[in-house]
Amino acid sequence: MEKIILDCDPGHDDAIAILLAAGNPSVDLLGITTVAGNQTIENVTRNALSVCTAYGIQVPVARGAAGPLVGPQALAAEIHGESGLDGPVLPSASFELDDRHAVDFIIDTVMAHEPHTVTLVPVGPFTNIALAIRKAPYIVDRVKSVVVMGGSLTRGNITPAAEFNVYADPEAAEIVFRAGWDVTMVGLDLTHQALARPELQDRVRAVGGPISEFVLDIWAWVGTAMDDVLQIEAPAVHDACCVAALIDPSVFTVAKADVRVEITGRWTRGMTVANFESASGMKHFGGTATEQVDYRTNVALELDWPKFAGLIVDALERLTSARS
Repeated sequence: MEKIILDCDPGHDDAIAILLAAGNPSVDLLGITTVAGNQTIENVTRNALSVCTAYGIQVPVARGAAGPLVGPQALAAEIHGESGLDGPVLPSASFELDDRHAVDFIIDTVMAHEPHTVTLVPVGPFTNIALAIRKAPYIVDRVKSVVVMGGSLTRGNITPAAEFNVYADPEAAEIVFRAGWDVTMVGLDLTHQALARPELQDRVRAVGGPISEFVLDIWAWVGTAMDDVLQIEAPAVHDACCVAALIDPSVFTVAKADVRVEITGRWTRGMTVANFESASGMKHFGGTATEQVDYRTNVALELDWPKFAGLIVDALERLTSARS
């Protein structure tokens, strides 16, 4: 069983990642930590609590960083609305936040479990994870792996060069990629293959019940919002890809790369630059002897869409059955 901490900024696709993690028996969701990103920390934390309340997900929820390590804050209201989860109707939260800051929750949880058994899954800006490394660098050697939703090999979705989660706190992203632990980067090149096509929406509709309606409402909202902003044919289920890969690693293929984050470029801030092991004989990144190439990061490339869709439907069926 995969023990995970889901670090998120709900967010429509974050909500589906929560449902997938809670609804699959091979995932032990140890807790949810929140970070400002899609909306303010107040909004995204309220959304996490409301999703858990609505669908009986009984895990600790800890509030985290309200802004990036440095620089101005970026939000995604144009996609996620003023609440961060506009569209679906959710109840008010019926339980309290964990009284620890998300950073302390992450450190405490990693240290409370056996070494190399807890995976961190940041699917918002990486601020909480970077702060945990700074506060307790010893967790790097104890974490099993880190599976991040962020970055891109081709084009961005907030600027021409940058994906939103990395752009929102590029310094934090660089800290996470360079920490020395096992990292899988699930970027836009992969998540733009994870679309809620009509076939998937029909299967979710057939599940029936309030959870099915909630997910369909999410896709209806995002589908309308993205018509004005994004150039993809159906809503992308970005964050759930990270959870899906932990349930079934064959859901996508990866290639080893040295991934760096641009933090100084005027036009390219937040860009992820990947030097692939299979495509380069370089021994030094950028040609400088002090920047050794380290092909440490697994970069997700190709999605098995039928497997991914099946995992989403299966989790919703299990959650619906458990509540009936």
